[in-house]
Amino acid sequence: MSSTSSNASAGPRRTALDALHRSLGATMTDFAGWDMPLRYGSERDEHLAVRTRAGLFDLSHMGEITVSGPQAAALLDFALVGDLGAVKPGRARYTMICRADGGILDDLIVYRLADTEYLVVANASNAQVVLDALVERGEGFDAEVRDDRDAYALLAVQGPESPGILKSLTDADLDGLKYYAGLPGTVAGVPALIARTGYTGEDGFELFVAPADAGKLWQALTGAGAPAGLVPCGLSCRDTLRLEAGMPLYGHELTTSLTPFDAGLGRVVKFGKEGDFVGREALSEAADRAASRPPRVLVGLVAEGRRVPRAGYPVVAGGRVVGEVTSGAPSPTLGRPVAMAYVDAEHAAPGSTGVGVDIRGSHEPYEVVALPFYQRQK
Repeated sequence: MSSTSSNASAGPRRTALDALHRSLGATMTDFAGWDMPLRYGSERDEHLAVRTRAGLFDLSHMGEITVSGPQAAALLDFALVGDLGAVKPGRARYTMICRADGGILDDLIVYRLADTEYLVVANASNAQVVLDALVERGEGFDAEVRDDRDAYALLAVQGPESPGILKSLTDADLDGLKYYAGLPGTVAGVPALIARTGYTGEDGFELFVAPADAGKLWQALTGAGAPAGLVPCGLSCRDTLRLEAGMPLYGHELTTSLTPFDAGLGRVVKFGKEGDFVGREALSEAADRAASRPPRVLVGLVAEGRRVPRAGYPVVAGGRVVGEVTSGAPSPTLGRPVAMAYVDAEHAAPGSTGVGVDIRGSHEPYEVVALPFYQRQK
């Protein structure tokens, strides 16, 4: 097994759709070593398109790692906090990889493609870290860890119109495809892993394809989606969509200094699975702490005014700092600025008053609310 990668190169990497993004006038940005589209026009319009119609994203910067072999399930059960051996082929699981001290290395989606084959999808910024950790933790297991970042392009179509758009391009059974499930199929003549997953709070699909097929698939989805109002979408609106949906972002709500229990995501840790796993002892202690004396709690904050909080801004109450903003932005859906923040437990109850955010020396009033800010009607 090798953790070496062909991804180390000078300057940002470009996805298979790079020229297409530029032809559409995208504003490009360096994100985790990749040149990615930030927006094509108005990020507010792109955001609202996903909420009400559909949006098309290039997510080819995500890190795909294949784990296969007779002991693939056992390796993942040891390496990750979830019970991956219990995932049925064709289904996916949201999980995390933690350090021995319980700190979060990354949050992941793991697809079980077959009995002895899994696809691990890591965040772009952590893909090499996750790959290296899986290789190291795989020693002694009869399984192969393969860097497949160059083998896939990833397109996502998200929003209420996305099932209809995709149905026009595939004969795969989309109606039978549950949330967090994936099946092989053909979309617009292109072989794809069709997954009902996403990071927007809307129904939608993520399509894993060969990079050489990405352009054809993008054009087909654009054509099929035009009557439904589908628009190309960049990373900027992806961030506001996930924020409204209360979904954590690595480096903001999740870091190596936090355990899943600190982040309010202790449910992803499966102590009942067979065998030991990396971080078990530390996570057991973190679970006990969270149950008896939660430190800070992740909450939602909604502005009473118009000023936008940003990551790192202090949360204040009664003249003292009681927390810190992890993500903040104007919410196109709510029409007001919103933020996620870790705050002291005594100020975490929804409706807590007297809480503000220190925005450049001015204490702006905020209301504490339960996450998520937005939940789609199913």
